[in-house]
Amino acid sequence: MRADFKVVLDACVLANYGVANLLLLLAEKPRLYLPLWSEEILAETRRTQTGKFRWEERLADSFQTQLKAEFPESLVSGFDHLIDECTNDIKDRHVLACAIHSKAEVILTFNLKDFQNDALSPWQIAATHPQDYLLMLFELEPLHVMHQLGAISQKRGMTVEDHLIDLGKFLPKFASRLLDDLET
Repeated sequence: MRADFKVVLDACVLANYGVANLLLLLAEKPRLYLPLWSEEILAETRRTQTGKFRWEERLADSFQTQLKAEFPESLVSGFDHLIDECTNDIKDRHVLACAIHSKAEVILTFNLKDFQNDALSPWQIAATHPQDYLLMLFELEPLHVMHQLGAISQKRGMTVEDHLIDLGKFLPKFASRLLDDLET
């Protein structure tokens, strides 16, 4: 099932390189979904990478440059007029406005508390944890997901199992499910 299903990736997802790497590989053609973000989301991603995660500035800049080059159709703008209509957490209203404007049905975020259902339902948008979305993609396209995990693992010089254990720090249900499948 290759699709242009629109999904806004929140900064907390993009800043987490391990999670973002897998999600972005699954968004390359033949893609399983179309990732979306805004300049505001990218700026927040960079601040998190250089601040909380202590990335070197050149590395964070390179990440941004590569995102824009690989996914030029993912950058959303022109939604500022919608921000005041959003009622979710004030610091993440720009993310919801981006989703509304782009007609995305899903926002991927680790911060589900900032996207309460009562603020999203009028727009028919859902906030989903990355592991739940990855589990859904795995159910739809298990070979494609496993192929991308294998490619990442090989590039990192580790086994798929070890890579899944690393991902388990952020995506415990996803990692556990795939590890279980590998054992059977």
